[in-house]
Amino acid sequence: MNKIYFRLVYNRKKKLNKSGKALIQVEAYRNRKKVYISTGIYVNPKQWDNHHSRIIQHPHSEELNRMLEEFILQLQWEELKSWKRGVYINLSAFKTFNHQNDTEKMTFLLFGRNWVEHSLRKDTTKKNLLTTLDLLNHFRPSIEFEDITYTFLLDFEDFMRQRMYETNTIAKHMRQLRTFVNEAIKRGYIQPDEYPFRKYQIKTTQSKHSFLLPEEIRKLEKLELSSCPKSLMHSLKAFLFCCYTGIRYSDFVLLNESNIVTIKGEKWLIFKTVKTDTKVSIALYLLFQGKALRLLQEYHQNLSDFFHIKSNSSVNKDLKKIGVLAKIEKHFSFHTARHTNATLLIYNGAQITTVQKLLGHQSVKTTQRYSDIFSGTIVKDLKKCKF
Repeated sequence: MNKIYFRLVYNRKKKLNKSGKALIQVEAYRNRKKVYISTGIYVNPKQWDNHHSRIIQHPHSEELNRMLEEFILQLQWEELKSWKRGVYINLSAFKTFNHQNDTEKMTFLLFGRNWVEHSLRKDTTKKNLLTTLDLLNHFRPSIEFEDITYTFLLDFEDFMRQRMYETNTIAKHMRQLRTFVNEAIKRGYIQPDEYPFRKYQIKTTQSKHSFLLPEEIRKLEKLELSSCPKSLMHSLKAFLFCCYTGIRYSDFVLLNESNIVTIKGEKWLIFKTVKTDTKVSIALYLLFQGKALRLLQEYHQNLSDFFHIKSNSSVNKDLKKIGVLAKIEKHFSFHTARHTNATLLIYNGAQITTVQKLLGHQSVKTTQRYSDIFSGTIVKDLKKCKF
């Protein structure tokens, strides 16, 4: 039985759709005969590397390339099953492979990635959903729809606990898994009476916002890192900039020179948040004695270099090292900068609505949480009172 060879083919018909994109197909070749199978994935010409047959310059290129690899593996698996049974499989049988409503041919993970790619959700939401799929893949690389049971949920939860995940992090992944299950039910892959979340309760705890105290910020500002790699100093300065401005990592990495605007001779930072699409205007010259401005001046020749930092997880590893070098016993991550900014602004007398605007919160209730976490705020307010 001659082997079938599979390869990826982009824009075979040399025609783009209305969105300027073209389909990626799998070519199945045997004995000078070919058929083409749709992967359901469309990208524009700049996002396809024809030489390496890979998606590039796409915000989800890693996940999409993994989907393509898994799709070909599924086709190869179909060929192998036929070979084991001694059955000759016609190439034409592959043409409807991706269109059959057959749970044996569509795995849960493949379904999830395909759905995320074609959903209308925000890029940040898609990224979070794909993170859960990656975690599921580590937990169990091959997951069929019938595998998603109440016991599966308990085992997945236990898997995350063994990895020392916090309760709320586990809850986040379970909620996202529930989203995939709900979509699978809508499309007929899972029967409604087999809904695994009927008996499962997602557990959460009240979040505790970590923040740095003024003396801890001063330790970081005075830290000498000349003998360390430049990337470590870069991570520190980016973290301090966000302590002074309160912006998230996701917003920081998208900033450029156009976001630094001069108004009446003074520098402002103006941008739209990724998470809530809220416009934020920050008077850099007024916050924390203009410390954020001084950091920008160090990179005035090329601000893009300053805003271009390593991945969030890599920066957090740098911050762990920096915390040890600065003799700060408290664990802190890049997001701690945002909590630090809000907490210190409130401590120093900023109105809660002002802090809300600076952080880009849609509701003041979100901002009010910061007014309760620093006991020093209470002491300072009481000292102002005359009894």
